[in-house]
Amino acid sequence: MPLSLPVDPPSARSLTGVVPQSIAALSGGSDWFPPARSALVLVVDGLGRRNLAARSGHARFLSSRMGKKDAARTVFPSTTATALTGLLTGTPAGVHGIVGYRARVPGTDTVSNQLRGWETDGLDPLTWQRATPLLASESAAGRPCFVVTKAMYGGTGFTRAIQRGADFVGVDDLEDRLLRAAELTTAAEGALAYVYVPELDSLGHAHGWESDRWTAGLEQLDAAVTALDSALGQDVGAVVTADHGMIDVPAHRQVLVGEGDALWEGVRLVGGEPRMLHLYAEDGAAPAVRDRWSEAEGHRSWVMSRDEAVSAGLFGPVVDPEVLPRIGDVLVAARSGIVYYDDREADKRPQRMIGQHGSLTDDERVVPLIRLGAFAR
Repeated sequence: MPLSLPVDPPSARSLTGVVPQSIAALSGGSDWFPPARSALVLVVDGLGRRNLAARSGHARFLSSRMGKKDAARTVFPSTTATALTGLLTGTPAGVHGIVGYRARVPGTDTVSNQLRGWETDGLDPLTWQRATPLLASESAAGRPCFVVTKAMYGGTGFTRAIQRGADFVGVDDLEDRLLRAAELTTAAEGALAYVYVPELDSLGHAHGWESDRWTAGLEQLDAAVTALDSALGQDVGAVVTADHGMIDVPAHRQVLVGEGDALWEGVRLVGGEPRMLHLYAEDGAAPAVRDRWSEAEGHRSWVMSRDEAVSAGLFGPVVDPEVLPRIGDVLVAARSGIVYYDDREADKRPQRMIGQHGSLTDDERVVPLIRLGAFAR
């Protein structure tokens, strides 16, 4: 069947523009934000705009600050590794090279976890991620730059790949983390701070975003952002956004592809994540793999070849030749509320996950763009 993909509105703002526009605001040159002396970018992992709108009564402060047009579109795939890299380099995946949650190292049979596999798989943070981090370039130019997040992320390969150049500040308590970021941006002239909140995403994966646990986490976040807003200096601009949204997929909606299933014919390696598979084919088998998956799953997923995905601009307007082989020969992006699991894997723990993301739906790709402080003027 012909490939038909959702199209972003011409006026849509991309997540990759958030940090460049925040930097531009410091010299009064932003198209998105008013001028500010310092800037703070707060990323709440997993907080889609539709998730927030559906639970607006439990996040009254955030909801009251979110206007109808306060939205951005995250990248494809709508997954943390790709989105945070795009956010902090200002480039799409076709440039920076982090093409999904798990991606093949070209020329090998290694499918590396792009968040946690840097050390185990020998990925060099200075070269595997191919774009210059904005924090590194701004810091080199003399700007005070800070990363404020949980202490556990300090010194990891992913942190070095996308956040190097900034002063790392580890704060585990959520409200203390946000208040510390407010202190840093208020005290330092022309400062840029990136603040990361992973707690809500963890709750969503484990319990679902429609769960009471997630709602309680949202209430805690709302209280912390309220305190942040009060603590910001009058000339400090802040923006609250996210890397992706989330949908809940209960166990009965899982598609388990087991040993001997015809869908695995010609597939050498499986990457990506449950709602956006990268299928790496045996030599010469890619067209047959695409046709087989399209016939079986095209009614509920977008199934496309690598060339089709690249031509559609899903990884950006240009894909570097070195990045191209990292992308699956065939991509399977869920359109309905399903996920795909390789049931041949012995470890079944990933199948316990409820909250999911990675594909092209608005629930996963539309994120809030909420302005605080000087950016709200």
